[in-house]
Amino acid sequence: MTETPRLNGVVGALEAGQCAFTTFTTAEIQSAIAMSTTRYDGVVFEMEHNPWDIRALRDSLQYMLNRAQIAAAGSVAPAVTPMVRIPPNGAEKGQWHAKQALDLGVYGVVWPHVSTVEEAYNAVASCRYPRLKGAPLYEPAGVRGDGPRHAQRYWGVSQQDYYRKADVWPLAPDGEIFVILMIEDTAGIENLADMLDNVPGIGAVLIGEGDLSQELGFPRQYDHKEVRDAMARIVDTCASRDVVVGHPHVDAANVERVLDEGYRFLMAAPATLYTGLEKGLELCGRAREGRP
Repeated sequence: MTETPRLNGVVGALEAGQCAFTTFTTAEIQSAIAMSTTRYDGVVFEMEHNPWDIRALRDSLQYMLNRAQIAAAGSVAPAVTPMVRIPPNGAEKGQWHAKQALDLGVYGVVWPHVSTVEEAYNAVASCRYPRLKGAPLYEPAGVRGDGPRHAQRYWGVSQQDYYRKADVWPLAPDGEIFVILMIEDTAGIENLADMLDNVPGIGAVLIGEGDLSQELGFPRQYDHKEVRDAMARIVDTCASRDVVVGHPHVDAANVERVLDEGYRFLMAAPATLYTGLEKGLELCGRAREGRP
């Protein structure tokens, strides 16, 4: 565990053995302001099904910063950690989307529709800087281009400190970048064990139960037995390898079951934001936490 305070609140919660609570939101100023004072550990700016607007993402990141929070917490990081879901499916690689988002200062990237070892490898490699073969933690070999000026400023650290921290957790123990792979189809389920066994640096696996339920023939019937069974296979595969698994549709009605099933990265359903969050925090023994 790192000896310095975490900049990434999602990683910090997971590293402490807690569940991490997040949600999706749009990349626009008012959403960022609203999210910045919530009790979520992180927020994912949704840019898969929304336009890829890098300027809107840049502005949203700035409005996540609150000077009163920073002063009270004694940390330069936003109280709610900003991440992004990029548009391309895993097979489309999307290296430049990850690069642009990371260069603005996001702390995590959600990769949709990852179905193969090659796609998983690309997702992690795209979030890492290159290093010489034979260097510690060489694999997955980084392909991120070097342009840290804005990210370094956003993180509030020196350039060299940024380079030290801008690696993927948990592969790099002091890394602050969180790579989340979405498993959304049966091919991804079949290949998941190979991904986790052969691609270090995967921070979490998030189940895309919407697309998965479509393929299974039961669109958005999240409680259908075949959908639940497929999700359970993902949970079991991750649990056997001690990899965090995430659920994208958590609310007050299902949060207790979701926690009991072993999910540790919980995304509250937008229609029931705070009831799901508050009940989840209470069930995890975090009910008295607050934001300054």
